[in-house]
Amino acid sequence: MSKLRLSLLSILEAIVKIDRYTSEYKSAVEFYHEERDFDATMMQFVIIGEMISKLDDTFKDKYSDIPWQKIKDFRNIVAHNYFGIDADEIWEIITTKIKPLKKDIESILTKI
Repeated sequence: MSKLRLSLLSILEAIVKIDRYTSEYKSAVEFYHEERDFDATMMQFVIIGEMISKLDDTFKDKYSDIPWQKIKDFRNIVAHNYFGIDADEIWEIITTKIKPLKKDIESILTKI
């Protein structure tokens, strides 16, 4: 299996875990107060950012409609400013950005 495919599959697996860890919650506050699920979700965001850093620039340029750098930058915020994370911002990302990213990654995987 290629390094590219492995990285994309790792991103997809992290997204699936985020969905599993967050699917029962109805609000940012409810989610934030469940430490285990919140912490596990934050780790998956770190993994997504790490896998994106393994993708080469040519690949990212080919799929430039995906905000690779923004996602990677978010990983840095999670990893280095963990206690300053805004639960509402995290919840917004989970509820509006994760599913489209999953679709994009799945689509790319069918092409490579």
